[in-house]
Amino acid sequence: MNANVDGLAIGPDTGLSRSALVTARHVVAASFLAWMLDACDFFIVLFTLDDVARGFGVSLQAVLLAPTLTLLTRPLGAFLCGRAADRYGRKPAMITIIMVYSAIEVLSAFAPTLATFLLLRALFGIALGGEWGVGTSLIMESVPPSWRGMASGILQAGYPAGYLLASLVFLLLPVLGWRGLFVLGGSALSSALYIWLRVPESPEWLARHKNRDGAVPPATGLWSLVRDNMALCAFAVALMAGFNFMSHGSQDLYPKIFLGLERGLSHPSITLVVVLYNIAAIAGGLFFGMLSQRIGRQYSIALAALLTLPLLPLWTLPHSTAWLTLGAVCIQFCIQGAWGVVPAYLSELSPAWARATFPGLAYQCGNLLAASNALIQTSLATLLGTGLAVPLMLTVGLAALVVLGLTLANARLHPATR
Repeated sequence: MNANVDGLAIGPDTGLSRSALVTARHVVAASFLAWMLDACDFFIVLFTLDDVARGFGVSLQAVLLAPTLTLLTRPLGAFLCGRAADRYGRKPAMITIIMVYSAIEVLSAFAPTLATFLLLRALFGIALGGEWGVGTSLIMESVPPSWRGMASGILQAGYPAGYLLASLVFLLLPVLGWRGLFVLGGSALSSALYIWLRVPESPEWLARHKNRDGAVPPATGLWSLVRDNMALCAFAVALMAGFNFMSHGSQDLYPKIFLGLERGLSHPSITLVVVLYNIAAIAGGLFFGMLSQRIGRQYSIALAALLTLPLLPLWTLPHSTAWLTLGAVCIQFCIQGAWGVVPAYLSELSPAWARATFPGLAYQCGNLLAASNALIQTSLATLLGTGLAVPLMLTVGLAALVVLGLTLANARLHPATR
């Protein structure tokens, strides 16, 4: 079925030249690389929290404020960077964002005090929050229509790929120290060079924003976006809150707290489980992203969310390492599989003039609502006296039901987007 949502055609290719296909491949590769390296820089902080605390001579609790500040400033970044990309172009915004987060990562290595380090991590959150929405708009406006499902899955796979890359970089800690790892994280600057040399501006953005004299019209404000699309904005934020509860609910406490403390797995075993479920996450994003090209974005998301539900007991109830590993691999394949459709889905729902602002802001506002996930899960464990197994199943299961219900409801209300 062919459709058109705010200028984004959904259907087979009409034919592109060889040079256009090569350019599209560069756009996909560059957007994936930028998101992967951004995620890697974020996870380096999580892997080195203990070392950073010792380096500054403070408690671990004090350093835990760093990732919290990063999460809190992500919606601000989504708005500011999205607005810049919608007004001045996707390419310059992407290059600037990458340069900023690379510089912040290096500066974090030389932070003289914890206060300076925390300020830099808050600033990093602005770049982290802005990169995804801008990258999504660039890739979805630049690739052929029949590539969008696959490209969506590839882009979203950058997040678990960044997690994997950070795991490998962390092996260098004894050699480089935590400050050296942050300096190494600055090599993300290479993706900005790649975009500058090989990636052109979005042709859809050029067609919308350039008049005959080459002038760029002013961007419409955030209030106009919300006022004119109130139902859509509420739907998108609620949906992304469900998505983030699924993702954070299945990952934040699972490795160290649940597998390590409650199930007693050794560090090498936990590492192996994490590596395997991140590989499954990448595969799931690609699979469901490509599937969405055949059965529609909403039905692909709904299927992945539905398949999550029967896997919940296998994911948390066994005590065998083998069964826990199988459960973790299967559930991340489905959860991150649903995520693999999100870039294409939100882009196709977005008003054309806000395609860099709307998806990223919806994502990051949903992420902000899900920031209470770890607190909810630990509070439930204390209240129920069951350990984390039941709270993990409850939070992820309810989030999956929310995602399933919202996507199916929207499919009935807006069949053209299926």
